[in-house]
Amino acid sequence: MKYSAIISFLLFLLFAGGCRTENSETDLRKSYPSHKYSYVDISASDLNYLETDYVPVYSDIYFQDGTRRFKLTATVSIRNTSMVDSAYVLQATYYDSYGNVLSEYLNSTLLLSPLESIEFVVEEDEQAGGAGANFIVKWGATNYSDQMLIQSVMISTFGQQGMSFMSDSKVIERIHNKP
Repeated sequence: MKYSAIISFLLFLLFAGGCRTENSETDLRKSYPSHKYSYVDISASDLNYLETDYVPVYSDIYFQDGTRRFKLTATVSIRNTSMVDSAYVLQATYYDSYGNVLSEYLNSTLLLSPLESIEFVVEEDEQAGGAGANFIVKWGATNYSDQMLIQSVMISTFGQQGMSFMSDSKVIERIHNKP
C-alpha cells in the first residue's frame, strides 16, 4: 500500500510538471527577470527628446580555431539614472548578425520611473543571433537628459570554465522636439 501511494504521488508530480504550454513559457521569458513592466499610453510624438541606441549582444563567441562557438546568456539592462524624471522605452528589438529581426521585446511603451531598471534576456540556447547580434533600443523623455544607461552583460559556464563580459550601448540617433 505504501509503495502504490508513493508511485501515485510521483506520477502526479511528473504529470503536473509536464503540463506547461510553449506559449506561456515564451511569454514568461519576456517578462522576467526584474519585475512586472509598467506600460503607458504615450507615443513618440508626445515626447520632447527621442534617442535610438545600438547595444552589442553576443549570443555566442568563437574560440580555439574560430570554428567552435561558446554559447552565452545575454542580459540587456536599461537603467533610468535620473532621480526625478521618467523615461519611456518605445522599442527593444533583437537582431541577428545579418541585421534580421529575431524578436520584438515590447508591444507598447514601457514607463521607467526615476532610478528604475529593466532587463531583457537572450537565453543561452538561442542560436540565431551570433557574435554580431544586437538590440536597437528606442526611448524618449519629456526633457533632454543623458539619463539612460544601457548595457549588455554576457555570461556562461561550461564545466570548470566560466566567462562573463559586458558592452556599452552607442547612441545612433537623437531627436529634439520643440516643447
